[in-house]
Amino acid sequence: MTAQDTATGTGESATDSPVVRRDDPLGSIRAMAAAHNNWGRWGADDVLGTLNFIDAAKRVEAAALVTTGEAFSLSQPFDTNGPQKGWRRRTNPVHTMTDTGVDAERGNQGFPHGFGGADDVIAMPLQCSTQWDGLGHIFDQGKAWNGRAAGDVVTSEGDLVTGIETAAAKIATRGVLLDVGRALGPELGRTDGELPDGFAITPEHLQRTIDLQGPSSQVRRGDIVVIRTGQYTRARRDGWGDYAGGSAPGLSFSTAPWLHRSEIAGIATDTWGFEVRPNEFDAAFQPLHQIAIPNLGLFLGEMWDPDALGEACAADGRYDFLLTAAPLPITGAVGSPVNPIALR
Repeated sequence: MTAQDTATGTGESATDSPVVRRDDPLGSIRAMAAAHNNWGRWGADDVLGTLNFIDAAKRVEAAALVTTGEAFSLSQPFDTNGPQKGWRRRTNPVHTMTDTGVDAERGNQGFPHGFGGADDVIAMPLQCSTQWDGLGHIFDQGKAWNGRAAGDVVTSEGDLVTGIETAAAKIATRGVLLDVGRALGPELGRTDGELPDGFAITPEHLQRTIDLQGPSSQVRRGDIVVIRTGQYTRARRDGWGDYAGGSAPGLSFSTAPWLHRSEIAGIATDTWGFEVRPNEFDAAFQPLHQIAIPNLGLFLGEMWDPDALGEACAADGRYDFLLTAAPLPITGAVGSPVNPIALR
């Protein structure tokens, strides 16, 4: 059976698939985790997972991609108009001014000689907008990354082992945009560059996108792959709707072998949940997360905004760039807001 036989690419999977058995999610997840697992690859004490694929030579390679000096932020805004609806206490950022220009004008800040200033504070879940999922974010069968017991890793004090601060200086590497929405649109009868909700992106779709985009989009060890589905484009045009947690295009569970084999350092999408929703099993929740984070040690980015970058890449046919995407070094956090910058 070929890889194409394992999933239809429309959110529906073949019932006899060896990868996605809709009626046996637990068996499918366990089989995939056993076949595609990086535990022990970088030693028993490893805290970086696939970020180990980024080395000094990789950063030098990435730096050489900067030829025009163009810079693109791949972050959505952080404000009260964001996508969150309160699920699992995830709210949009609340930004509050603690000192303002009004206070300065009134002279009630207590500073001498006409000095005035403004200060502010923000309260938000770390997964409310553009972010990285850290290695302590998802568990599989009670195990965290590298086979550790989940309860030994994350407690009420935070992630005691793989806190996001361990990645603070690591994520600067070659980025590759796979604009699946734009590349496959014509073949799907779409002219808007957007994949429909529920569309499952298979390894064949990824390879087809690479072939259509050309040599600069070949994926190599240590890269961070940025997937554009076009769902965020749609949300900006039509309103958030069920962007946070609802139906969405995304990666098929059948991409787990590709994620493992490609030896990428991380992958990010323009959707809330990275993988296709509804998920490809009966009674499952984010099964590809269950493979990618605790078993592969793969960093996942969600709710990124690759639209402006996608326009630039389509215009000149260059789909690789220097990507910096440092998480905030929040001690013990299992995720972090991020403002990814693509430099071309």
